[in-house]
Amino acid sequence: MLLRSRAVQIKSPREIEAMRRSCQLAADTLCAVAELVRPGVTTEEINDFVHQDTLNKGAIPAPLGYHGFPKSVCTSINEVVCHGIPGPQKLEEGDIINIDVTHIVDGFHGDTSATFYVGKVSDEAIRVTEVARKCLELGIAEVRPGARLGDIGAAIQEFAEGQGCGVVRDFVGHGIGRKFHEDPKVSHVGVRGRGERLRAGMIFTIEPMINVGGWEVEVLDDDWTAVTVDGSLSAQFEHTILVTDGGAEILTVRDRPLVNSELYPNYWS
Repeated sequence: MLLRSRAVQIKSPREIEAMRRSCQLAADTLCAVAELVRPGVTTEEINDFVHQDTLNKGAIPAPLGYHGFPKSVCTSINEVVCHGIPGPQKLEEGDIINIDVTHIVDGFHGDTSATFYVGKVSDEAIRVTEVARKCLELGIAEVRPGARLGDIGAAIQEFAEGQGCGVVRDFVGHGIGRKFHEDPKVSHVGVRGRGERLRAGMIFTIEPMINVGGWEVEVLDDDWTAVTVDGSLSAQFEHTILVTDGGAEILTVRDRPLVNSELYPNYWS
């Protein structure tokens, strides 16, 4: 039986297990596509790989056709914050690229993304990427029964702004399950002690988008591609999270390191 608090769904043990399967397959595809990231590769080639790998796993690429989105994965380069559409653009030395993978398996969605380095990149690109990675970790650390959604946003905002970066407001994390996007909305800015109270069985994404400059974004004429207004670099990391009785389970946890991304494990030490 599906319990509801307002519109927020509490997943049953059976649904949680189905979500684990979809999330693990999505995480595996993200690890696999990471191997393609290098100068000269087109975002269309990345899309083709993700599309085929998804099908090979018996899954469906959730982005394809979602509200008219034309591809099977989002590829967001440099100043593109999110929802970049794959095409003929080639990756260049010094780029950073977020690859956002979502699978549907037996009707349930698994959603995860990471930002990757293309060859040798600038110190600024490393900084914004590692700030975004750390923000995701800090947001997840706030997840436990009884905590508030605002605690997640506050932890992310405090750290990012303390590093001189902007936190995107226009796009947020979201509940996920049989639907790609469900309640609750998970803002990456917030005030501690405010917002929906977390309960075991809730599943949602945390996916902070962090900009070198201001937080403002604009959507291009294709109605999808969101870019920083000031043209500054943007980075993002995303996991799908289950609230457990004792804290949080990362459903999209990876079984191996992300090549071309996890290059600076001691960055914050």
